[in-house]
Amino acid sequence: MKITMIGAGYVGLVSGVCFADFGHEVACIDKDAGKIEALLAGRIPIFEPGLEQLVADNVKDGRLSFTTDLATSVSQSDVIFIAVGTPSRRGDGHADLSYVYDAAREIAAHVTGFTVIVTKSTVPVGTGDEVERIMRETNPDADIAVVSNPEFLREGAAIDDFKRPDRIVIGLNDERARSVMTEVYRPLYLNQSPLLFTTRRTSELIKYAGNAFLAMKITFINEMADLCEKVGANVQEVARGIGLDGRIGAKFLHAGPGYGGSCFPKDTLALVKTAQDHDSPVRLIETVVSVNDNRKRAMGRKVIAAAGGDVRGKKVAVLGLTFKPNTDDMRDSPAIAVIQALTDGGAVVTGYDPEGMENAKRVIDGITYADSPYKAAEGADVLVIVTEWNEFRALNLDRLKTLMNTPILVDLRNIYQSGEVTKHGFTYTSVGRPE
Repeated sequence: MKITMIGAGYVGLVSGVCFADFGHEVACIDKDAGKIEALLAGRIPIFEPGLEQLVADNVKDGRLSFTTDLATSVSQSDVIFIAVGTPSRRGDGHADLSYVYDAAREIAAHVTGFTVIVTKSTVPVGTGDEVERIMRETNPDADIAVVSNPEFLREGAAIDDFKRPDRIVIGLNDERARSVMTEVYRPLYLNQSPLLFTTRRTSELIKYAGNAFLAMKITFINEMADLCEKVGANVQEVARGIGLDGRIGAKFLHAGPGYGGSCFPKDTLALVKTAQDHDSPVRLIETVVSVNDNRKRAMGRKVIAAAGGDVRGKKVAVLGLTFKPNTDDMRDSPAIAVIQALTDGGAVVTGYDPEGMENAKRVIDGITYADSPYKAAEGADVLVIVTEWNEFRALNLDRLKTLMNTPILVDLRNIYQSGEVTKHGFTYTSVGRPE
């Protein structure tokens, strides 16, 4: 099939290259000429394990192309995916749908023959209805079916998630789109990946409900971690004890500094706003948003407490800046709020991240950056692990102790056990565990 992917960002690029790898002919469109130029030169604008090689292979085989020419690609396509950004709108927290609606207008002007238009971007309930209205208003003769097909990709594991999904959700109001979408996902369908066909509005809500539930699990275990610290319990054992219950499950029960990234913060907020607009408030999710926002800053205060209650003039080394490992994404990373709390307290902060340094420099001012964990630790009074990159799991603690001014380690991801750190002469603080 001929597929056009509008938007060559994270979702569009990963989805486009995976569809090409299935054997479809895919054109990725983006208005950012610099991004398209970089992709044509083989430079990938995001860090995602395995993506660079997959792009190169499919470009070489002629199934994947990159262009700014929307008109030509759209007019030749069977299926057009809209995968543009839907950031939180400034001022009110609603999802900004302007890019989605602009894409709909442009597509409508150039579409020919029966074409399936698929919203891949994360959008509030009812967006598909508006996309269809805009397209029919722009081009009353357009023969289209508008479909919702939300993505469920984890940054750092996106290619595997796309090719081995838990489920594929397809929301449609026009039955003609069913066979087309089945053909788009045929390689997965043949491997018995569940295709869940539902209505368009239900599909749109599934995406938000799923992310909100996972965000709620993270926030729940974080609050349990705080309680564990007060009563002398171990949050990791609590998580294991409840996670073994099949009704609960072990995933997303890892205490830490709160969730961040491109999805959970904006999607929980958008769901809250959508629910309020429909006079059906989601109080649980409102609380999740509030607790998570406060938690990130609280983790900065936790570091200050570990340093004796005062960090003015002290050097703090922060390891891990991205919101999670195996990505260079800094969006809503807990490290931003942690570092802000530390600098507000007068600390001198040095940061290090294996992949996120360039993006971090765009959003975190007033700190210095090191090129290794050990460089960051030189002369430090406190060392803080904020993101659980694998290279931080086996740090040479003896070497760190010789480099640091004061051997204090604050582990906000619980990747070490207290005993293995304190035996090297460190003072150790973690989250939700008796020290």
